[in-house]
Amino acid sequence: MGARKSIRAEKLKAEKKQKAIAVLNDCPTSPLKMRIVADLIRGVEINKALGILRYSKKQASIRLEKLLRSAIANWEKKNEGERLEDNRLIVKEIFVNGGKMLKRVQPAPRGRAHRIRKRSNHVTIVVDKMEVKEAKK
Repeated sequence: MGARKSIRAEKLKAEKKQKAIAVLNDCPTSPLKMRIVADLIRGVEINKALGILRYSKKQASIRLEKLLRSAIANWEKKNEGERLEDNRLIVKEIFVNGGKMLKRVQPAPRGRAHRIRKRSNHVTIVVDKMEVKEAKK
């Protein structure tokens, strides 16, 4: 492996050590409904995000709150020497992808049938430290 590749690989390893990821697969909510709640907490500090999810009326917020708590626990596990209170963690990335779709048939008038699609989704949350940008002099 060349010098540039090994330097790049070491840099990626160091970045990956700081991030904590939590994944929720096959959640029985439509991706559209989940994305509405996910957009509320993208880029927000974790304590504020937990407050938003706690008092949201959407059903998807319950599952996202549990997933965010899992991501925070994963960060604590990766960074055992550091305290959560000393670091400002944010929801760096959150994305919702479509999952399996159950297809059902419902009887319709005049002998026809309508297809019902019961959608599911996969959610991924990445929690990372907040980067402080220094002002140029």
